[in-house]
Amino acid sequence: MGNPKSFMTIPRKEAGYRPIHDRIHDFTEVEQTLNTKDRQEQAGRCMECGVPFCHWACPTGSKIPEWNDALYRGDFEEAYRLLTLTNDFPEFTGRVCPALCEKSCVLNHAFHAPTTNRENEAAIAEKAFGEGFITPRTIVRNGYKVAVIGSGPSGLAVANRLNHMGYTVTVFDKNEAAGGLLRFGIPNFKLNKAIIERRIRLMEAEGITFCYQQEIDVNALPIGYDAYAICTGTPQARDLKVEGRELKGIHLALELLSQQNRLLYGQTFDKEHLINAKGKKVLVIGGGDTGSDCIGTSHRQGAVEVTQIEIMPQPPIGSNPATPWPQWPVVLKTTFAHEEGCNRRWLLNTNRFIGKNGHVTGAEVEEVEWLPNPEGGRPIMKPTGKKETIKCDLVFLAMGFLRPQQPEFPANVFVAGDAANGASLVVRAIASGQQIARQIDNYLQRRES
Repeated sequence: MGNPKSFMTIPRKEAGYRPIHDRIHDFTEVEQTLNTKDRQEQAGRCMECGVPFCHWACPTGSKIPEWNDALYRGDFEEAYRLLTLTNDFPEFTGRVCPALCEKSCVLNHAFHAPTTNRENEAAIAEKAFGEGFITPRTIVRNGYKVAVIGSGPSGLAVANRLNHMGYTVTVFDKNEAAGGLLRFGIPNFKLNKAIIERRIRLMEAEGITFCYQQEIDVNALPIGYDAYAICTGTPQARDLKVEGRELKGIHLALELLSQQNRLLYGQTFDKEHLINAKGKKVLVIGGGDTGSDCIGTSHRQGAVEVTQIEIMPQPPIGSNPATPWPQWPVVLKTTFAHEEGCNRRWLLNTNRFIGKNGHVTGAEVEEVEWLPNPEGGRPIMKPTGKKETIKCDLVFLAMGFLRPQQPEFPANVFVAGDAANGASLVVRAIASGQQIARQIDNYLQRRES
């Protein structure tokens, strides 16, 4: 442990974001970085607890005190080695993870100032790439071939782990490039796609084959492989089946987000299919991270007004006695996109959409209240009768995704990530991919014996 008193003498310091007046005019990453000295001091705040709850909280079991200590000492190469023992892609999670580890940090419980693990993780990964610590491995093959269907975070984790074990891995993806929602869902202002490209080049250099624009039917998998990993995510978004849904100007969130990312990738769309918020009043239905991504994208496209509505109550600010640790703290989350300008409202249900000449002009919403369920479980929603119309020219539905139903598969077919568990976090998808890689390895090695 580098400095056992840092947590008492060094306050938490975050890198922060680029100024609003600067960042809303481009899709460059909004998060800034600390200088090396400040970053090492932040790592030194880690207390290396006797019982490190951060290990338990991280789905990958990250050895956080160990790599924080190496970072504090300035040994970035050792820090990266320790970090990637459990996390294949710290350059992704260091940007988009909600940092479950920080919510479990003892310093969070004591002072609401946890160690800056997420930012530290990103800094370690960038230093490792920048200093040339990462080079392609030479891998001895074991003779087995595995097909991975889907190249999102779980598919990439399966492929990476199995490849390092000696398996010959081919990744199939329906899109034109790898990454899944990392590429086509998360905006560039949170995750620059050059970061994904860099990792894919490394994986290719280590022998993994990527086959794009391959729509694979999971009931008719390609022949010639000893095992298969289904990593197709949750492609079906939750829709809103109400009157007026067919009006133009109403889109699922990923229609906006994936199109914008493709535009930045160099693709073009005709006027009829182009989604653009310039000069429009935007309504975002859904209060989660996807909704926040729609808000940030709308600002950068030039929206004149953005409103976000949520059917659930507004969470408390700071702490919530109803969700004590070790539960996930359900508290009000204000993202950088909200800070850029957004009317946020809660306890509103959408009854119908209103339009003119076939295009949406507003949404009729109604206040609701949530009552305890006498049988237990989820509370019961009760309409109050208080209705109003929110004017809007563009609507984005960001209400989550439906868990896919998988068929019965043969013993050599495994399902990972959101395809198995429903929509969740990138870090959980990576952890699931790692687990499935171990299961595939165990299955094929047992078959050999």
